Amino acid sequence: MATSEVLKDIPIGFTKPAMIELHKLRENLDANESPYLRIGVKGGGCSGLNYLLAFDKKEEQDNVYEMEGIEVIINKAHVMYILGMEIDWEQGLNNRGFSFNNPNASETCGCGQSFSA
Repeated sequence: MATSEVLKDIPIGFTKPAMIELHKLRENLDANESPYLRIGVKGGGCSGLNYLLAFDKKEEQDNVYEMEGIEVIINKAHVMYILGMEIDWEQGLNNRGFSFNNPNASETCGCGQSFSA
């Protein structure tokens, strides 16, 4: 696969409120910041893995997907941890931010930002 190829079948989903918030965040990016939205995992947190959601530069091991005008990058090794996950945006009195509904998580911490698979 060519490194510039954009894949069509993104392995995760976003709710409408999450997409609205991501478009707002992307519009407010500095011109020097990366236009790619990175989704993945990293070691840490109280359950072993933390979710990663940030605008970042594309790396060689990333797959590129397009989702409603936003280019999403996911490290090929991270797909197995987030396959089928849905990202939502919550804005309430008790919670404000992105939430992750991950069917692969065998255990999730109370904050919802950390999980084990």
